[in-house]
Amino acid sequence: MKITIFGAAGAVGSRVVSEALSRGHEVKAVMRDPAQFNKLPAAAILCSGDASSVKDVARLSAGQDLVITAIRPPTGHETQLASITQSILRGVAQSAVRVLVVGGAASLRLPDQGETTVLSAPNFLPAAVMPIARACFAQHEMCTADQQADWAYLSPPAMLVPGTRTGSYRLGFDELVVDQHGNSKISMEDFAVVLIDEAEQPKHRRTRFTAAY
Repeated sequence: MKITIFGAAGAVGSRVVSEALSRGHEVKAVMRDPAQFNKLPAAAILCSGDASSVKDVARLSAGQDLVITAIRPPTGHETQLASITQSILRGVAQSAVRVLVVGGAASLRLPDQGETTVLSAPNFLPAAVMPIARACFAQHEMCTADQQADWAYLSPPAMLVPGTRTGSYRLGFDELVVDQHGNSKISMEDFAVVLIDEAEQPKHRRTRFTAAY
């Protein structure tokens, strides 16, 4: 497959690049700052581009089989996430290429708590992550309202951390996936596995899904 990855130098994006390359896919790794090119494997096709530009998204996704966006705005600019995602959706709609959106857990419902979400649950999230949680909630709403792009939205579990690749995970949809002890976690390496598994064998279209151990 020919895969374009926006946010390719980020914590998740870089692992997705490595996972895709390890499976023999052609990866176009897009970063806004060319100074970050040295963070990625030489096997990737390194491109400079702005995910907030519909024109750039359309150009860099044209002729590809899939786009993955793992964009995360810097601290203090979290509110840009929804508008960037909108640009990506418009760009891939023009190029007619499917997109997998790396989202957030904020809009996932908590098990056995009705409509209570990760974002709305009292004292569930630390204050420090509330800005990005609100931004991810808005991002998810942006995707569900879109009627033009061929998108799927992957929410991480409560904890998404650097770790090891096991290749094992459990899928869910609109509810936080937890283990028998109530933990909700996956390594960034296995999160990348989830994304490339979905790339190779699409099971989710214009819907959200999630994964955890």
